[in-house]
Amino acid sequence: MSPATLLPVTAIVLFGHGSRDPLWRQPMDAVASRIREIDPQARVVCAFLELTKPDLLEAVDTVVADGATRVTVLPMFLGVGRHAREDLPVLLADLRQRHQGVEFVLQPAVGEDRRLTDLLAHMALG
Repeated sequence: MSPATLLPVTAIVLFGHGSRDPLWRQPMDAVASRIREIDPQARVVCAFLELTKPDLLEAVDTVVADGATRVTVLPMFLGVGRHAREDLPVLLADLRQRHQGVEFVLQPAVGEDRRLTDLLAHMALG
């Protein structure tokens, strides 16, 4: 296979707010673990806006150093507030400048996905 026909190496970054409470990140870590169970070849890391490490820059630097040529960022926000609407696009612009050979794909925040909305409604109904 020639280099021109090689498929991109994709990494997934689950991006959340962060917290001083170390237990806060357990649900995100559980999602990352579940992704790896579904696809053992998946490259997935968690990253955080503040208060928790690694931050988005550190996480992306790591996956790019490991060979990722495409990075999919999934914002783990139920609501689309200032962080998802304003902070994240600025961070992604910085990352695109820093890693010019890497394709960045920004997914909608998880709270915008109808499947999650439906699941939460069913959970509430018992």
